[in-house]
Amino acid sequence: MVVFLLVIAFIVAYLLGSIPTSVWIGKWFRGIDVRDYGSGNAGATNTMRVLGVALGIPVVIIDIAKGFLAVQLSFIHSGFLEIFPDIVVLQLILGAFAVLGHIYPVFAGFRGGKGVATLFGVILAVHPAITLMAIGVFLVVLLMVKIVSVSSMVAGISFPVFLFLFYPHSPLSLKIFSVAVAILLLYTHRTNIRRLVRKEEPRATFLFGEKKRDEGKLSE
Repeated sequence: MVVFLLVIAFIVAYLLGSIPTSVWIGKWFRGIDVRDYGSGNAGATNTMRVLGVALGIPVVIIDIAKGFLAVQLSFIHSGFLEIFPDIVVLQLILGAFAVLGHIYPVFAGFRGGKGVATLFGVILAVHPAITLMAIGVFLVVLLMVKIVSVSSMVAGISFPVFLFLFYPHSPLSLKIFSVAVAILLLYTHRTNIRRLVRKEEPRATFLFGEKKRDEGKLSE
């Protein structure tokens, strides 16, 4: 019974992550698929770029909630501790399924976002203190360079750095996960990195009231 519930929890975590918030909101409110515009990404940043901040904020909140709620599935049955004595391991696995669902959503043709907001929800649930530090890094870098992708990658890299520096006695599973987070963010932003090298990565003009300069879908 416990194993069956555990499998169900993994499936639910993936399905939570698979909710294509930006795609659905774009179709409901504007009749368009955000993946056909801007960066071609189904994430919150592209939603704000294409649909505006007002519609982008709900996307951010829901995408964060997907990761946060996936972690909470670890508490639905006390028997899970028999299989995972270290509850953090189970929480991280559930979170990973949610992020996987966001990147490859079954409800949107397996074309999703980069998983940053959902991943943020996961680490918020597992380690709030480190999450707040990473948020600080994200905001500082965003104010400096005004490029969301750069801010996300730097914040992701800061996660394991802060964990090892300020919480050296954290579970090994969390340390491994933190490094995996940094690597995953670099991997999912590989297109952005190529655009950065070519100096073609768009600035977050929609957040700073600057004139929009990036129209149409960006080339990859």
